[in-house]
Amino acid sequence: MAKFRQVLTVVLAGGKGTRLEPLTRDRAKPAVPFGGVYRIIDFPLSNCINSGLRQIFVLTQYKARSLDRHLSRAWGFLSRELGEFIEVLPPQQRIDEHWYQGTADAIYQNIYSIEKEDPKYVLILAGDHIYKMDYGDMIHAHIERGADLTIGCIPVPLKDSIHFGVMELDREGRVVGFREKPPQAAPMPDDPQHCLASMGIYVFTAKVLYELLLQDAGRQDSEHDFGKNIIPRIIETHRVYGFRFRDKNRKAVPYWRDVGTLDAYYQANMDLVEVDPVLNLYDREWPIRTFQPQLPPPKFVFSEEGLGPQFRRGEAIDSAVCQGCIISGGHVRKSILSPDVRINSYALVENSILLDGVDIGRNCRIRNTIIDKGVKVPPGTVIGYDLDHDRARGWVTTEQGVVVIPKDESAETFRK
Repeated sequence: MAKFRQVLTVVLAGGKGTRLEPLTRDRAKPAVPFGGVYRIIDFPLSNCINSGLRQIFVLTQYKARSLDRHLSRAWGFLSRELGEFIEVLPPQQRIDEHWYQGTADAIYQNIYSIEKEDPKYVLILAGDHIYKMDYGDMIHAHIERGADLTIGCIPVPLKDSIHFGVMELDREGRVVGFREKPPQAAPMPDDPQHCLASMGIYVFTAKVLYELLLQDAGRQDSEHDFGKNIIPRIIETHRVYGFRFRDKNRKAVPYWRDVGTLDAYYQANMDLVEVDPVLNLYDREWPIRTFQPQLPPPKFVFSEEGLGPQFRRGEAIDSAVCQGCIISGGHVRKSILSPDVRINSYALVENSILLDGVDIGRNCRIRNTIIDKGVKVPPGTVIGYDLDHDRARGWVTTEQGVVVIPKDESAETFRK
């Protein structure tokens, strides 16, 4: 595996993730747990390590304590003495007294730290997408073309154009049009049902990046964002190319998910418990790294007492069960149990995501629910069967009928 010594990677991990509340009430979006043992940011960081990129800055801002702690635990294995690092850069207000105004401003406010590393190329990533990609392919294409900027892109349905920067490419792959989140977009020439969307992955030639950031910082009419301001301005004056996403997931359909809403987050997790998951977490050639807590293996408790309708048999079907879990006479179906979860006797959990340390009491019935860390659900509680009742208890319910229980919810709320 080649190492890219002249490439510095900058991961933007300061997003609020307001559409993921209450999961982002106490944590930044990249720190939201995913798939039982991971955090969302583990995916772009694993892509970096697997791609031979080992000089990485992570720019944090919003409620970063949980993210900082995770990065320290899971990603502190690189050695500065060998020229390798994953370092957190919190907002320093070194250049400006404001918090980051946009993606370009976040890079600009850290330009001193970036210049100090003296890279020839800068790879900029979002810290809140789920996918597998070898960034080396994109970097090589950037260098071979002599590009000033290369943008990662992927086809998306036309109806989703409002959520992305939409690009148009000529036959050589050069960007000839770019609109940020248009309500209507032109279809791709060879695919009338899709448009070409920016993935928020950029490779800049460093000197060009510095010049563009300095110019943008001096403009009063700019929101200081790559997609809204910088890219549309430079496509006619600079060598800007698109790079089509090359999936390392080894599946028939390319996998890239922006889990920016609760329903998208829920579905991406539920994809993992399918018989043939669309996201392959079992590929040893492209591992996803994370922090693994020191916990015992999962345990399933069986008892012959009360044979019949109330038969106590701890079981999990079509589910992901992490270390430290105890299924003590309860039943779990099509669900994800994060570390240290306990399911007590006669409880039924279906189509749900339980984060670390959740305790489900006896005789509970839980379905289509996300329960955040540390929640202790009292015996006999029913969630996900009467959405009006769930809303009355103050819980978020999504358009697709998923109930979300916030972190450390009080026992009184369950009794309402």
